[in-house]
Amino acid sequence: MKIISTNPDLQDLCTRFAHAPFVAVDTEFMREGTYWSELCLIQIATANEAVIIDPLAEGIDLSPFMDLMANPNVVKVFHAARQDVEIFVQQFDTVPIPLFDTQIAAMAAGFGEQVSYEALAKAMVKAKIDKASRFTNWARRPLKDSQLKYALDDVIHLAALYPKLRKRLEDGNRLEWIAEDLEILTNPRTYDMIPDQAWRRLRLRRKTTPYLAALKAAAAWRERTAQANNKPRNRILRDEALEELAMNKVQTIEAMNDLRAVPKGFGRSKWGPELAACLADALADPEAYAPDVEFKGRPDPIPPAKLEMLKVLLKIRSDEIGVASKLIATASDLEAFARGEQTFTGWRHEVFGRDAERVLAGEIAFRLRGETVEMVELSAHA
Repeated sequence: MKIISTNPDLQDLCTRFAHAPFVAVDTEFMREGTYWSELCLIQIATANEAVIIDPLAEGIDLSPFMDLMANPNVVKVFHAARQDVEIFVQQFDTVPIPLFDTQIAAMAAGFGEQVSYEALAKAMVKAKIDKASRFTNWARRPLKDSQLKYALDDVIHLAALYPKLRKRLEDGNRLEWIAEDLEILTNPRTYDMIPDQAWRRLRLRRKTTPYLAALKAAAAWRERTAQANNKPRNRILRDEALEELAMNKVQTIEAMNDLRAVPKGFGRSKWGPELAACLADALADPEAYAPDVEFKGRPDPIPPAKLEMLKVLLKIRSDEIGVASKLIATASDLEAFARGEQTFTGWRHEVFGRDAERVLAGEIAFRLRGETVEMVELSAHA
């Protein structure tokens, strides 16, 4: 079993693979007790060769691999790529392009929503995935042969199924259907973890300027501290603590220590004075520091029957064309459409949007025929 652990071997591998039309890629990482993922293994395969790269090998420089990931002439094939790409973007400032995600592609090919890798590999290449090593501590060395085989098998099967899955989409003229989702995956902004934007992940419970300023400051401080110390956010302070700090406009260690959600002794820790100072700075001029938040009033209620008709239509159309309904429209998409806030464009308009407009215009109804719901053209029976 080939394991790349030296720079000359890695350079030679990446030079060879740069001439392949595609490479299948997977990673193994650990993140349970850290903010940043620890990259432990990289598995990569072409149609004819599969190897493991050890990113923890002493002195190894992953630059040749990252150059390969950025090579526009080689398609990078992943399954459920988001976490893998996140590591490459955040730690190596590299976006794998062009990218093909077999989980997204499978939704357009009729395999349902978020199909598992095991199910897809079994359906397309008759592969049986051994799950015995799934919960391996990938940072431990040496790894057993059975663990390395488990890791390598993933890209071997991925390299085998990719051409078949791509051809299935091409034959059905469906490559365009996944383009938007792939564009999101390859947009570096998808993986931004900017401290001053961390407040966006929290639920806003008040509209007042001091509250918003304090919440933004507390969230930004926690994000910076988590990043600098490589600890999960909730190991620094839980969301509930940030909420209490903002609600009470805390600016001192003493006030901090009075809060139930703040751990006992936190104010006396090295972090207590830092956080208190950040809050005090923000609350000194809350108008300048608070984020600009647009609070929308409660939207007008959607008649339940209206929304249900759209859901029925979505189910009919997704079943007819063999594509996961989520790829066409989410629940929030349907609600926005029902309110007139959104229209469907491109292929989504062709397969769903046009009929959805006609359903809401009263031109299409539904009827039950046996065990099947079908659409009826009302204008044709007028």
